[in-house]
Amino acid sequence: MTEQQQVSDDGVMTRIGQTMMLLHGGDREEARNRFGQLWEQIGPDGDPLHRCTLAHYMADAQDDPDAELAWDLRALLAAEGLGEERPAHDSAAALRALYPSLHLNLAADYVKLRRPDAARVHLDRARAASAALDDDGYGNGVRAAIARLETRLGSG
Repeated sequence: MTEQQQVSDDGVMTRIGQTMMLLHGGDREEARNRFGQLWEQIGPDGDPLHRCTLAHYMADAQDDPDAELAWDLRALLAAEGLGEERPAHDSAAALRALYPSLHLNLAADYVKLRRPDAARVHLDRARAASAALDDDGYGNGVRAAIARLETRLGSG
């Protein structure tokens, strides 16, 4: 990777992070607009890590459950391409950390759409993938969210 590519990569991730702050600050519409602009700039052949990260957060910015599902599916598809194309970014570790959350989000999407069987499939995948998470705040948070969704699905 050239120095210019590294700067470009850092710039995209910085812009994603800035837009995430807008989203978390409650400006969902502006976050959707900025994520959409970034999505167009990255393009269909763009870096899978960027596409995965962006789609993962764009899903959170959606008000419509079908649109949220579509973005979460894009994130999973991009993650599947990440393992093949990002050796410079320790893609194996990145994937281990991403997959539990990606599948958890898909499970939650399917719950919202009243598709419990599809939700359980992705919840099972999230639980299986969570074994690779570290015993830290992120890993514990994802595991706790999996357990909460399991409880919710069990009572539905």
